[in-house]
Amino acid sequence: MDIDHLTYDQLIDLNNRVVARLKFLDQMRAHSAMLDFSIGEQVSFQPPGHEVLTGMIVKYNQKTVTVVTSHGQQWKVSPSYLSKLKSAKAAPDTKGPRAPAKVIRMPKP
Repeated sequence: MDIDHLTYDQLIDLNNRVVARLKFLDQMRAHSAMLDFSIGEQVSFQPPGHEVLTGMIVKYNQKTVTVVTSHGQQWKVSPSYLSKLKSAKAAPDTKGPRAPAKVIRMPKP
């Protein structure tokens, strides 16, 4: 694309369109990565300068997911930085009742 003939206003408009398109593509990539995870799923991640943290996904955000660690900390993490935790339990018995879900009560602000 030859942009040498565009005016200043046309270049500004083109820049705005490019930035909007890049934001949209980033959002779609994050959304696609989020589909690999479910609310309530156990995950791990390693923030810069920290040890590996584990926790549970409690919420989907626009570009991130909210993870609550076992220490009660909340982290907003890009799905690309998450790893699923492998369950140490055997496959669930399909004939018997299911184990109750783990629920973390969050204080209201």
